[in-house]
Amino acid sequence: MSVTGLCQVCEGREAEYACHRCGAAVCSLHFETENGLCVNCADSEGVDDDDDGNVPGFR
Repeated sequence: MSVTGLCQVCEGREAEYACHRCGAAVCSLHFETENGLCVNCADSEGVDDDDDGNVPGFR
């Protein structure tokens, strides 16, 4: 599957991945490769990415 367009989380970077749960097209900063989820879905799973310094105020 090809992912094109802007990240649906930050709307500023090119989307590279698709979330396995919700299908959102997201950039590498907003995709948890360990579980295949976007940061929004990963947060609802109780997974927290401590390296969110590139997106101030997002969480």
